Formats: sequence, C-alpha cells, structure tokens
Amino acid sequence: MAVVEAENGVEALERAEAEAPDLIVLDIMMPEMDGTEVCRRLRRHSRVPIIFLSSRDDEIDRVLGLELGGDDYVGKPFSPRELVARVKAVLRRMQPDQSPDAIAKTELRCGRLRLDLEGFRAFWDEAEVVLTVTEFSILRTLAERPGKVFSRDGLMDGAYALDHYVSDRTIDSHVRRVRAKFQAAGGGPVETVHGLGYKLSSCR
Repeated sequence: MAVVEAENGVEALERAEAEAPDLIVLDIMMPEMDGTEVCRRLRRHSRVPIIFLSSRDDEIDRVLGLELGGDDYVGKPFSPRELVARVKAVLRRMQPDQSPDAIAKTELRCGRLRLDLEGFRAFWDEAEVVLTVTEFSILRTLAERPGKVFSRDGLMDGAYALDHYVSDRTIDSHVRRVRAKFQAAGGGPVETVHGLGYKLSSCR
C-alpha cells in the first residue's frame, strides 16, 4: 500500500482532494480540524471509504463516527495488523464479485430501486443516492435476497468481508443512514421486521 500522510485536519482535506486516495484512515483527535468535521466535509462530495481511528473507544463515539459516514472504527491501542486487515476488508468490499453468476449480473433491480454493482451506485427511480461502501454492501445484501429477513448478525456477515465484532447499534446506525438518504429521494428500500431484523421492502 502507498501511504500519504497529513498532519492535521485541514491538510487532510487538501491531500484527499489532491491525491484521490482509495481509502482514508482518519484520526478523530487532530489539530486544526477534528476528524468528525473532516468526515462531514468529505461526505459532501466523496464516497471514499473512511476508517475512524480514536482513543475514545466508547460505543457512543463509534456510533457517531458511523452516523457521520464512516465505514469502520478502530479504537486505540490497536494492533497494526488489525488495522491493515480492516483496511483490506473495506477495500475488498469495493471489488466486484468474480464468480460467473456475478460477472453476468451487473445490476440489481427491485421496483424503483436499482443498484449498479460495478460502479457501487444506488438509484431510486432516476435519482442517484450516494452511499458509502458499507451502506451499499448492506443494501446489496438485502437486494440479493428479496423477501429474506436478515438478522443483524446475518446482515453483518453479508456486508462485512472480515470476521470481527460489530455491535447491533453499528448495524442500526448504517441502516438509519441508508433510510435517511433514500427518504430524501422519496424512497424507502429497507423494512424493519420487529424482533427479527431487516429485509428489502417492495420498493414501490
């Protein structure tokens, strides 16, 4: 991996625009501008995967990072090998499935919902709904099995390419963001099945 570093939040935004990285590891506690504000500004125009890194490992901080559009969160102290594994896992989710069935299928459609599997783009009717990699992976998991009710664990297994613990609140945070983005476009592709989990709606 080729790594580009930034010493503070302002420089991070400048380097992100100039270098167009494949993924950003973003510390929350930074001078000039903290990581949460950097994430907010990046998400105005970019879907680049973001992994938050912070010594503040409380669940509320994890949820906040994910609500802002982060794809994963690693707490300090951490193993460098774990961070590399998380980076690889997020990048792997961006790679198209190379199985014969998947190669033949470049998009998924359900009612007014359309997923471009090669471009990682989501649409409600003709309006594009910009999702993060993790949000797209969750929606794709639901769309691949319409009618199936996924528990949070099942949804995690489908959306995460690496076995690691993700709390129920983490999945709920991602689902809330997916819903909010589609509601802004007049849609609602995710249905809650109380006591069980989530499934794809009829997308009408």
